[in-house]
Amino acid sequence: MTAAASEVLQFVSKNDVKFIRLAFCDLSGRQRNISIMPSELERAFEEGISFDAHAISGFSDTIHSDLYLFPDPNTISVLPWRPQQGRVIRFYCDIKDSEGQPFWGDARAILKSVVKKAEKSGYVCKVGAECEFYLFKTNENGEPTTTPFDNGGYLDVSPLDRCENIRREICLCLEEMEIKPESSHHEQGPGQNEIDFRFSDALSCADNLVTFKNVVKSISNRNGLFASFSPKPLPDRSGSGLHINLSLCKNGVNIFKNSCTEHSEEAESFIAGVLEKAPEITAFLNPIPNSYERFGAFEAPSYVSWSHGNRSQLVRIPQAKMEKVRMELRSADSSSNPYLAFALTINAGLYGIENKLKLPPAVNVDLCEADSSVTDGLVRLPENLREALKIAESSEFVKDTLTEQILSAFIAVKSEECDKYEQAEDKYGYFLSDYFLKL
Repeated sequence: MTAAASEVLQFVSKNDVKFIRLAFCDLSGRQRNISIMPSELERAFEEGISFDAHAISGFSDTIHSDLYLFPDPNTISVLPWRPQQGRVIRFYCDIKDSEGQPFWGDARAILKSVVKKAEKSGYVCKVGAECEFYLFKTNENGEPTTTPFDNGGYLDVSPLDRCENIRREICLCLEEMEIKPESSHHEQGPGQNEIDFRFSDALSCADNLVTFKNVVKSISNRNGLFASFSPKPLPDRSGSGLHINLSLCKNGVNIFKNSCTEHSEEAESFIAGVLEKAPEITAFLNPIPNSYERFGAFEAPSYVSWSHGNRSQLVRIPQAKMEKVRMELRSADSSSNPYLAFALTINAGLYGIENKLKLPPAVNVDLCEADSSVTDGLVRLPENLREALKIAESSEFVKDTLTEQILSAFIAVKSEECDKYEQAEDKYGYFLSDYFLKL
């Protein structure tokens, strides 16, 4: 047993911990967990806790259905919204098969492998996530409705912004869990919010993002509200994105940090790699049919392009100084599996550096308003999930990054979802019944 695991066992015995959640994500990014009692934790560290993988879509068949969760002791976190007497703690887990080998479908392990690849090349990638979500009212039975909690707009204050106390409670809860929120505000849509937390290494950011969504939903539910991370929950209102901010350090120095108009060749090649591979990875950044209803409106991109400061682009370089200079990928949304999304995006950037790709000219126009004389010369992002899946399926880059097994399983699961969506006469009704409550 590792020293970290021994320290965790001591913490559990001294701090009135009564329940332990072992958490992981399925291929679609949905968090799953098993609760165990403290007496089982030592066995979990040494032998793992089994679960039925066949019951997790895309994971396994009935013949090879036993997989095991091994808690990562470095991810221990007390859940502040649970009782302080008889505490509940949570770990993120490594997934292994019955032979003790890493499970091919463990998305967290995939991200770890990309992080190690970057480190071998001398780079450390820092990631920051900007995550938007809506707050909706619930009915007399506590079931979610599509009525927004308020009618506020961008950066509004109380009383138009009725969400401020919820955001405050969420931020305080995140701080208790040692996730450092930097800012929070009301977004453009009614009942729409954004909370940004501090940059960290890629694995920690992905873990924190999964935790963040769980905190937002739990705190909202405690206040009689429903939090939705759906990409486009209201057809005529602003969509909710997951903006992925990336910077790259080499020898402790941010290679993006020169200035907002001039970057190192490595930084430009990194951005060029992300741009080149964007269509191939879109199915993983935007993995449900509703994702594509967000593109092309309310500052959500629909073309493969970049510039400084311009929020209509796929990639923008925000106006910042020194260590804060970074690239922002604006297409992703929170229906994605963050481990797979980050792994593909970072590896696309590394691909650009390895191949010394040249950054194309910036597109310094508002692409939401631009005419065909501008847009005809640009590559479009996939216009629907079916198209995105076809591009991903033929991508050697995606296959090499994620393994052929993950790609095949993901394509199979998502193709079935496409079939059901395309057959539905009422597309919005299908979204509400099959996605809205789960996201």
